[in-house]
Amino acid sequence: MRFGLGYDSWTGGPGMGGRGRHGGPRGPRGRVLGGDELKLVLLALIAETPRHGYDLIRAIEGKTGGAYAPSPGVVYPTLTLLTDMGLIDEQASEGTRKRFAVTEAGTAQLTTDAAQVGELFERLAALGEHRARTDAGPIHRARANLRTAIHHRLAADVDTETLHRVAAILDEAAQKVERL
Repeated sequence: MRFGLGYDSWTGGPGMGGRGRHGGPRGPRGRVLGGDELKLVLLALIAETPRHGYDLIRAIEGKTGGAYAPSPGVVYPTLTLLTDMGLIDEQASEGTRKRFAVTEAGTAQLTTDAAQVGELFERLAALGEHRARTDAGPIHRARANLRTAIHHRLAADVDTETLHRVAAILDEAAQKVERL
């Protein structure tokens, strides 16, 4: 019952991953995780510790540095499928959330697919590293602060000398950024 990488209809070959729309690591057909890959990731996370569906979503989001969180609309049906396959079991838990634990069959499946599981977690980590390298959040914040400061300063009647001084500050900042 090997999950395998599947067939990638875009390339005509196995779904081996590649780059997503924004250059980050992606799976078959540009998705972060294909269906079989999500099964393995969820199974591996449940094998680490019994978890609820929401915990699994947050765990994957954490492994990608917030770059990806699977939707409940794919996670919960996949948990049902893993249960139907006998790879996980629902455990008694408090409240309405279902908590799942890996079965012996699930552990055996993880042993069989250990290399693929390792590759999947490497890909999730790479996605997080890519996001960390390309996260322009501080730049967007600084640019918004600059825009606000200029708007407030120039909202009132401003003399020509002040306009030239603001322009000189902006030109100097642009030159410093170009030299980085």
